Amino acid sequence: METQQKASQLRKRIVFGLGIGFSVGGVVLAGGWVFTVALASAVFAGSREYFELVRSRGIAAGMTPPPRYVSRVCSVICALMPILTLYFGLDVSVTSAAFLVAIALLLQRGNPRFSQLSSTIFGLFYCGYLPCFWVKLRCGLAAPALHTGIGAAWPILLGGQAHWTVGLVAALTSISSIIAADTYAFLGGKAFGRTPLTSISPKKTWEGTVVGLGGCIATSVILSRLFCWPSSLLSAIALGFLNFFGSVFGDLTESMIKRDAGVKDSGSLIPGHGGILDRVDSYIFTGALMYSFVKTILPLYGV
Repeated sequence: METQQKASQLRKRIVFGLGIGFSVGGVVLAGGWVFTVALASAVFAGSREYFELVRSRGIAAGMTPPPRYVSRVCSVICALMPILTLYFGLDVSVTSAAFLVAIALLLQRGNPRFSQLSSTIFGLFYCGYLPCFWVKLRCGLAAPALHTGIGAAWPILLGGQAHWTVGLVAALTSISSIIAADTYAFLGGKAFGRTPLTSISPKKTWEGTVVGLGGCIATSVILSRLFCWPSSLLSAIALGFLNFFGSVFGDLTESMIKRDAGVKDSGSLIPGHGGILDRVDSYIFTGALMYSFVKTILPLYGV
């Protein structure tokens, strides 16, 4: 009976995982408002899960959570931030969001608590601000990736070579590298895992982490040859390392929140996978790291 349940759970995980993968691939290729609206929807669902975790018995026992209406207002604000970023820039998005959240907290009945402010502002940062860098990465880096072979063969009706921008190539490379990191870390941990990585997530091992790092860097290097970007092997290795570091840090951050909340999953929205945060935790910090690296570091070396 237990074996059948595990097999059924694995089938669900594979089916929904493939569905999510193809959907995300299409959304990333589309870019523009399609990508931004899809990201905003995920941000809204993720922020709602975050504030439910904050209100859970494990966390609420040590602090005063924000009122529900403040949590809902903040979830809507987080969802609007990617759209504001696309059309007005990140500075306007963050300033407007922080102002509205502060007003919502100050207008509540009773005396506002610092714990309410801190948990709400962190939610704004974690669920709203950081995901906006994916908009800046995918939609903001609009320079064409001139040497990409796929771009030369891309249909004119779908935008032709001009559709393949640095932002598109960087986003695809980052997402693929993170998927490889998670997959190789899981397989490496199953095969060789002996030494626990951290008490925050007991199932993670150093052995799995090393295998995941190797898989992430290898994927980044392979895609750099396929896309002809970045042109330097060292830059491709650095991108792989950066993606891996960001994905592990994001994963452990969400694990810490769930551990304090006393729950296994952040939600149950995706059968076989848990909640939105369980699926996107590895991507939350990587968007900011990738954008900063591609925008600031690579141009210094003429890449």
